[in-house]
Parts: sequence; structure tokens; C-alpha cells
Amino acid sequence: MSLRTPLAALFAGLLTFSGLSQADEHTTTLEVGYMPILPVAQLFVMEGEGWTEEAGLDLELTRFSSGPAMVQALASGELDIMYFGIGPAMVARANGVPIKVLASSIQEQIGLVARGDFAAAFEDNDAAQAIARFTEEQGRKPKIATFPQGSVPDTVLRYWLIEQLGVGLEAVEVIAMGADRVQQALLAGAVDAASILEPILTTVQERDDSARVVARADEMLPGQPGAVLATREATLKAHPEAMRELMALHLRATDMLIEEPERAAPHVREFVGRRLIDLATVETALSSPSSNYISDPHAIREGTRRMHDFQLSQGTLRKEVDLDALFDTRLFDEVSEELSAQ
Repeated sequence: MSLRTPLAALFAGLLTFSGLSQADEHTTTLEVGYMPILPVAQLFVMEGEGWTEEAGLDLELTRFSSGPAMVQALASGELDIMYFGIGPAMVARANGVPIKVLASSIQEQIGLVARGDFAAAFEDNDAAQAIARFTEEQGRKPKIATFPQGSVPDTVLRYWLIEQLGVGLEAVEVIAMGADRVQQALLAGAVDAASILEPILTTVQERDDSARVVARADEMLPGQPGAVLATREATLKAHPEAMRELMALHLRATDMLIEEPERAAPHVREFVGRRLIDLATVETALSSPSSNYISDPHAIREGTRRMHDFQLSQGTLRKEVDLDALFDTRLFDEVSEELSAQ
């Protein structure tokens, strides 16, 4: 289901069905964990536009460097709401944390950006040949940075190497690091490539003339699910109206990211890069082929199953995850249907 209705109509519908509004004195406080990355830009938009305050939601935000770090916080009993990757969401559920994925945020957002001699190796060569050529000419394997194992960028990279190219992990040197360090490592020449997302893909290409995206998510892991909006089951039960309101804001923010990226860009910039990224770069990143914003959780089920089965085979997941138990699409279905009827 795609929600492309005007933002004004969305907001009118929001106030019509919601039990919370600016006029209400009641405020619901929710602890929200997030990563400073474009795939969770819905959170940045709703906070930047002031929608959460208007709706009676007090979101206490905690910044994490990676999805696995957020899984650790969840296991410790922290957080009500999570904006993170579907990979860590499955890991959390597999580890016994009772969470629910309520909505998607983005799809097929990963890209492999290469620089220097490794980027040059892709000229007139397919990916497997490029890796072999670089290794032969440089006398070493290409170093590829990505997020820690279990994260979406790491899983997509591994799937690409093993399932798509058939060269295996041994063909490259995978280096795990947090979001802040990936861009630094690329620009410093400490690594040859990165399986990563926007705005790093755009920023690196702007600052390094040798850099280019040599593979997109549709080649690496077709239908790749990305970041999601998730919550603890207890939070969903304890605050049904607040969660309903948050879902409506998530849908509204997705609409803005698709239809008005230039309006969303300043809000995203506040959270991503700590104002160190030019606004024009953020605008470009929001409109790139790797920024496919989507709220519908139904649309990522097949890709999630593919990723789940791969992570299970790799040992990233300790045990099989019941995806029917992980996903709870009822709130999305109810809110989107009501908004569409406005």
C-alpha cells in the first residue's frame, strides 16, 4: 500500500482519529533508540517538524553507532521504540527480546562504494573479476568496511559475496566499524570499499574523485529489507493510542521524504553528520537510487525471509525466528486505511 496523499490531508486525518492532539494536556514519554543514518529519516522529520510535540509524544532519543549495539540495550531492558535495521530486529527476537516490527522505513538502501585501485578494477570487469584482478595486482585482498556482523550492511555484503558472486568471504577482508568511522576510513584510504548507505555513498563520491558505487542493493540482495520501526510488545500494549499516533507520523514523514525531500533535508542534516554535511549533499542523498523510502511492512516480508534464511545459515541468528510473530502489521493496516479514507 502506498500513501502518496497530500500531507495536509494526512495531518487532518491524523487529528481526526487520534486521541492525542496539541490541545490535550496528556503527554506520553517513549524511549527511542536510533542510528544517525538516512534509512531512519522518518524519525528526524517528525522531530524536526515538531509533529511529535504537537501530537503529545515526548520522544527521549538515544543515539547508537550500530544495530547490534541497540540489541544489547534491548537485552538490558532499555528502549521502548527502535529505529534500526531488520537484521538486528531479527537478532533481538531470536535472543528472546519480545519486539514487534510495525512498519518499514526503507528498502534496498545499501550500496558498495569503491575507491582508488579497487574502483578502477571494476572497469571492464564484473565484480568477481574485479576482486580477483585487484588481489593479483596489489598482492593483497581488498579491504571492505561495513557495520558489525548481524547488521543489514554486513549481511548484504556477505550475501553478495557468497550467494551472488560465489567468491566467498575469503576473497576479501571485511572490517567492521561504526557509522562514523566508515566514511573516515574510506576518505583516508584505510579501506578500499564499503558496504554502506546514504549519505556516505554520496559524500565519499563528492570528496574522492576516484570513488564510485560499483554495486547497488538490487544486485547484492534483491528486495533487501532495510530499516524498520519496531517496538516492545509491552509498549504496544501499554500505550496503544500513542503508538497509533507514532504510526501516523511515520507514514506522514515517509510521504514527505518521497514527495518533498528538499523540505525534509534540513531535519535529516541535524541528525546525520552533526551539521558537518552540506545541505546540498543531504538533498542529493535523499534522492539517490539507494533512498527508497517505504512504510508498508508487507512489502519487505519476502526480502526479510531471504535475509533470515541467510543469517541462519551464517550463524548470525542463534535460532530460527518466527517472522509471523516478529511482524505485527495490524497498526499499519488500520492507520493507513483510515488515512486513505480521509
